[in-house]
Amino acid sequence: MSQLSMYNAVDALPRLLSNLEHILKKGEANAKDREIDPQVFLNARLAPDMYPLKKQVQIAAELVKNAPYRIAGIEAPNYDTTPETFEEAYELITRAKKDCKAVSEADLNGKEGRKFSLKMGPRDVDFTGITYLSGFSLPNVHFHVTTAYNILRHNGVPLGKFDYFGGS
Repeated sequence: MSQLSMYNAVDALPRLLSNLEHILKKGEANAKDREIDPQVFLNARLAPDMYPLKKQVQIAAELVKNAPYRIAGIEAPNYDTTPETFEEAYELITRAKKDCKAVSEADLNGKEGRKFSLKMGPRDVDFTGITYLSGFSLPNVHFHVTTAYNILRHNGVPLGKFDYFGGS
């Protein structure tokens, strides 16, 4: 019987980015088919006070990239870039998945209870490895992937539930 470890729990994050990439590719193809400038989709948002699609992608990638490093207590690679094209979005997703997977099993396993704080706005928020992953990282990545899906769906891209799961 295998057990769930921090390493295999963190491994769910790159899969979410693969699902996001699938959604984006369907959006890019739809823009081309409908002769819509891709920037229309990349700059689309659901509400005036929400981030556009390209920023949703950037945030999801940053969350995935940062999670294993923060849990392990290792400094994460720094890249604060918002993709301006679909190609840049795919490159950012690929880079974030690679960086996420670069943290070793030895660095993650046993870190469920490691305590740390992050500055969020004006306050420090306390976490343990497991509360950060299960209560912050995973829900936030799902939120931004879902929002990207909804932006494209709202703009007429024919996406279904299976697309959210990477088309499988």
